[in-house]
Formats: sequence, structure tokens, C-alpha cells
Amino acid sequence: MYTFDFLVIGSGLAGLSFALKAAEFGTVAVVTKREIMEANTRYAQGGISGVMDFDSDSFEKHINDTLVAGAGLCDKETVERMVKEAPRLIRELMDHGVNFTRKNGKLHLGREGGHSEHRVVHAEDATGQEIESIMVSKVRNHPNIEVFEHHFAMELLTEHHLGKKVKYLKQINCFGAYVLEKSSGKVHTMLSRVTVIAAGGAGQVYQYTTNPEIATGDGIAMAYRAKAKIRNMEFVQFHPTSLNIPESDSFLISEALRGHGAILRNSDGVAFMEQYDERKELAPRDIVARAIDDQLKKRGDKSVYLDVTFMDAEEIKTSFPSIYKTCLKYGIDITSQYIPVVPAAHYFCGGIETDIDGQTSINRLLACGETACTGVHGANRLASNSLLEALFFAEQAANKACAVFKEIEIQKDIPDWDESGTFNNNEWVLISHNREELQQVMWDYVGIVRSDLRLQRAIRRQTLLYEEVEDFYNRTRITIPLCELRNMISVAYLIIKAAMKRKKSCGLHYNIDYEMNTEKA
Repeated sequence: MYTFDFLVIGSGLAGLSFALKAAEFGTVAVVTKREIMEANTRYAQGGISGVMDFDSDSFEKHINDTLVAGAGLCDKETVERMVKEAPRLIRELMDHGVNFTRKNGKLHLGREGGHSEHRVVHAEDATGQEIESIMVSKVRNHPNIEVFEHHFAMELLTEHHLGKKVKYLKQINCFGAYVLEKSSGKVHTMLSRVTVIAAGGAGQVYQYTTNPEIATGDGIAMAYRAKAKIRNMEFVQFHPTSLNIPESDSFLISEALRGHGAILRNSDGVAFMEQYDERKELAPRDIVARAIDDQLKKRGDKSVYLDVTFMDAEEIKTSFPSIYKTCLKYGIDITSQYIPVVPAAHYFCGGIETDIDGQTSINRLLACGETACTGVHGANRLASNSLLEALFFAEQAANKACAVFKEIEIQKDIPDWDESGTFNNNEWVLISHNREELQQVMWDYVGIVRSDLRLQRAIRRQTLLYEEVEDFYNRTRITIPLCELRNMISVAYLIIKAAMKRKKSCGLHYNIDYEMNTEKA
């Protein structure tokens, strides 16, 4: 049994930011199921959006771009507060040592889809890698922070584990979590005054995703099982351009490339985006992804193509070194050849519902980052607002937690994890097959374009998978792959049910049985 003032589940920008701020007031545990560097933040290429040039840009423009992308479902007040804090938060990262790209002595500001101005601060095309490495270094060197790598948070501890029933959901409290240590197979009880879920997204629910293997929706699923409110799960953002080479594992081709002037072409070399939106390649991601999906289905093609061959070759190599080197590794010189791309699951706009302070519907439980639904993104996230959201809400959550944690007692009478009656089972094929089946079902039926019929088929298949895996889970000794699959099935259920409930197309949720909603949703 471990006790801490703050328990942080997840090691991306949101979790590490919270940990650093909270560690100035109390003890912090950071639990991460792989190495601490392995988080969605690490793979963020584009950058962080923020108004840094007030001669050409303004808070009002950034706010409006965010609201337009969100298709009427953003919380305007929350968006306004976040946008106005962006310059300060970006400068704070710079004070930490993050080295953003500069030109002529000034921050180089990129532009991406949905943005009316150049306002994306970046570190070449590997912004997430730069930020994550700096934050990890600071966390590792802080005396009040203990990092638990290769530890998997399995279950939130609530009154349920004390054998108590609560009459109202708002009476539920979180006391910490059961955490599985990979090397020993032991389940530890980690108790805290305040628990923070910052466990990232769930792109692995889909067959094709830009997310790393860790993105299995663990935080959302845990919170759902603990009866936290979950919101907007139908809004899954598909990044329009992932590298369509099987060996590349859906490597992300940053939207910044289109912001730099890259053109989308079909297999005949025709630039097609003007057929779908007057903003062409700079339209919001949902529009571009649906346009590509439409081209692929109409033409029977496997890819569309991103063209930067008309640009200065040396500038491309300098501005996008990671993309250039990665594509070259797979035999494509982007300065002279088109890049084959397709959409892939990328970001969850929904998640655990929170207020502006990161407070969930469960007492003593906060959430921030992609795992949370804060009201900022609405029905579609504006490009490069994700790292900004992580920074802003980590700070909001830390301010709230640090103000109250000393008044909260640690609940020490939580029983140890009970695995009596279970047995070891090496039937890995059952887990791997069910995982692949779930991913295929979600891609085919709950992807970029949906229908009532597809959603009905999806829920039937999801139900069967749920019953099989729950039976297996209840009889078998716990493993991380089994827990991940269980979480993925829970997240899939939440996506499907939310999609079935929304009887209109809006933002990222496009159902062919309903017209696209153009009014405030």
C-alpha cells in the first residue's frame, strides 16, 4: 500500500504539468504503463496554438476559429479563458527550456487547418517530442515526485470497495487506484487525497490510428466503471493525412505541411479540395477527412496524395525534418514524389466530463488532457489546441487540488486486491483476436461516415465481445493486455451509444441518415 497527496495517472503533458505544480505543495505519484516518455504528447508534431503576434492576430480571432471548428458545441466562456492564457503558458514552457523554432530571432508561427492566422508555435515538426523530454527531465529531478513506470492503473477506488452504497452519484468519492506492476504481476493499492486522470486518448479502438499502442482509453473506461459522467464520445477526430504504407504504422503527416501550402491530389493528380470547401486544404479536419473518404470511395483508390514537390526542396527538409526522414526511410522523397495518405483515428474530443477546474462528477477525482471533456473542443478540435488545453487544464486542476488537499483525509481501510478463484491462462490468441475484431468493427461501422444500420450492427458485435471478455476477465489472472482490451470494449460502447443517441450530423459525427446540422448544435 502506498500513500501520496496526489496520484497522477498518465505521463503526457497534462499529467506531468499537474505533477510539477502539485509537487510544490505535497507528495506526488506519477503512474505510467510504459516508460514515462511514451505518451500521446510525444507524437504531437504540429505545435501549440496561441496568439503571439498581436499585430496580425488577436484573441478574438483565435476564439472564433475554435468555436467555428467546434460546430456550436464549445463552451464559449471556457474557450475564452484558455485562449487568453495561451501566450503566458507558452512562455512558461520556454522558461522550462523548451526550444521552439525561431526565424530572424522571433518565434516562427505556423498555420494549420481552421486557423485564420499564423499562430502555431512549434519545434520544427517534432513539438511533442521536445516538450515531453523537457517535462520528463524536470519531473524525474523533483524530490517530491515518485514515478512508477510499467505500472498499469486498473481500477479507481470508491465507496464500492468499502462495501458501501451511495444514494446519489454526486456522493461518490475517489480514494486512489489499484495499480498492476508489470514485472511482478502484483496489484498495489495506491491511496491519495486527490487523484488525477491524465491517461490520454483511445485511438487503438480503431483499426487505423496515428496513436501509439498505449492509447487504449484506460482513463475513460476506469472513470466510466466508477460511474463518472462521460460526455461527447461520438466526436472522434480522424486526422486526414497519415502515411499509407503498411510498415509505417499510420505515421502522422502533420497538418502543418498543408498549412505550409501542400496540396491534396487524387490518383489522377487532380487537386480536389476546392470541390468540398472554399478553404481547400486549410478547412477543419472533419471536412478534409470526409473529402478524402469520399474520394477514396468514389474512385476505389487506396490513397490520396499530398504534394509538396513544387516547393523549395531545402526549405521542406529544414522545416519538416522528421517527416522528410521518415518518408525517405519508406522509399519516398517528398521533395520529388507525392506522399500517399489516408485518414486515421487521431483524437477524442469527448471523455470524462469536467468543469473549468478539471473537477469530474466524482469527488476527489480530477481529469485533464485528452482523457477529459472540458467543453473546449465541442464537436471538433481546432488543430494544435490539444497541447494548449492540456497545459491550461493541468494548471486549473492543480490550483484547485492544491487549495483543498490538506483538508482531505486519506482513506486507509481499502482492502487489498482479491484474485482468489482465478487461474493463469496463456490463451493470448483469444485476446489478440478479440482486439482485432473490435478494431475492425469500429473502423467499418463507427468511423468517418456512419449510418443507423452500421451503428446497430456495431452495438450487436460489441455486446458479444463484451460478454466474452468479461467472462474471461472474471476467471483469469489479470494481465495488462487483458485490461487494455476490456477498456477498449468499454470505450467502444460509449462511442457507439453516443453516436446512436445523436440524431443529427454535427462536426466529427457524420451520419448519412441525417443532414449536417448547420445551426448551433
